[in-house]
Amino acid sequence: MPPPRPLADTDRDHELESFATVLAGLLPGRWTVEHHRHRTYEDQAEHAADVWDLNDVAAAIAEYELGEDAHLVRADGTRLYVTLRPLHEEFLVAAIAPEVAPEAFAGVREPDGIAVPADPELAARAIDADLLPRYDIALSQVRHNAMNPPQPAPSPDAQVVMTWNEDGSLTATTTAQPAAEILIDEGFTRKESPAAYVLAGDDTRAQGRAVQTAGARLARLGIGTVLRTAPRSAIDAALPAAPARARTAPARGR
Repeated sequence: MPPPRPLADTDRDHELESFATVLAGLLPGRWTVEHHRHRTYEDQAEHAADVWDLNDVAAAIAEYELGEDAHLVRADGTRLYVTLRPLHEEFLVAAIAPEVAPEAFAGVREPDGIAVPADPELAARAIDADLLPRYDIALSQVRHNAMNPPQPAPSPDAQVVMTWNEDGSLTATTTAQPAAEILIDEGFTRKESPAAYVLAGDDTRAQGRAVQTAGARLARLGIGTVLRTAPRSAIDAALPAAPARARTAPARGR
């Protein structure tokens, strides 16, 4: 990756700090401004580490030595990143990601930043109409993910494997004592081999209800359920298929 390029002198004609200060007073809510001047590119990277953008703002941060930035912080914790837009008489504004576990961002689209005019009033309108609504949507999704993390796959010791048999019955295997008690309670009977339980298939409706109820009770204990189809026996798999018998049309009498 090539080193970042310095800004042209014309890009530095715009006063970022005063723009950010006026902008903060025009946006809805109460905002404070944190202005940062970069002595090195590492300073720039540090202040932009959590910028929630994968398009124009991220590209400018990676490709240019921007020299300065401003963080706008609202009373509710919302944060915006503001910096100069290289080669344009504009500014770049992006949201700053919330401080949550990285897993919470999975599947959430970034509320990419926008370029705004150097007029703070026009910029505030664009941010309020475009960036902030998309940020609110992404933030709600991230918070939902943080409060509802994906459950890890159950270990073999914490799952019940149910296998359909050719006669319609169902065999469940488990080594967990709580799971065994639930299976027996829902109509499974213990087989000769340890850790195996069978549910008859004479009444398919009753069988289905028993499987559904057992699965729900197991899930509440954090025990997963895996359903499988019994494989064909080795003898059946080796037998050739019977040839199709030729059909003869019945003779028709006059």
